[in-house]
Amino acid sequence: MAVRFSFARTVCLAFVLGAAGLAPALAQADPPTPPGKQQKKLPEAPAKLPKVDRTKNLDFLFGALKAAPDEASAKHVEARIWAIWIHTPSDTAGLLMARAKTAVDAQKIEIAIKLLDAVIKLRPDYIEAWNRRATLYYMQNDYGRSLADIREVLIREPRHFGALAGLGMIMQEVGDEKRALEAYRKALAVNPHLDKIPDQVKALTEKIEGRDI
Repeated sequence: MAVRFSFARTVCLAFVLGAAGLAPALAQADPPTPPGKQQKKLPEAPAKLPKVDRTKNLDFLFGALKAAPDEASAKHVEARIWAIWIHTPSDTAGLLMARAKTAVDAQKIEIAIKLLDAVIKLRPDYIEAWNRRATLYYMQNDYGRSLADIREVLIREPRHFGALAGLGMIMQEVGDEKRALEAYRKALAVNPHLDKIPDQVKALTEKIEGRDI
């Protein structure tokens, strides 16, 4: 299985996982594949994004995201952050990303991955290429490679709440609930308005740390 195949690479993941803790989690039996697994995805950008606003940098937007007074305001700021992350650094990268999306829409995942490989080779600092490839590996149950790509995202942007939430999802699926909770909490520290993540934090906190007396 793909998960077993990628153990060696997974052990090298330094971000919050700690080599000593991750290997045992993934060394268990392959996680069951529930119905509809192939439809599951790591957190991604919303379908509609505003134009990139170059008058506002990411530091400003992350500050605005934390201070957002309500859900609607937060989603507006979140979309502007995603717009910056997704903005392609070159016409060639943009063309390859568009072709990768077309391949995904046609359920040609391996082709999409090869196209993203080309983007990453061309523009290794382009966060969204790593993030999308992580999603595709996740859809294939290849958690080792998905985690490796999430790590690359977080090296370049530690505030990437989508990657942090995705890290939590994978850790939860492989049974490492402590690290799942840690990742979810980091995601919420950056973006307190993430969908469904507060419920996951509440449930895992009660399970791992117990209810408040």
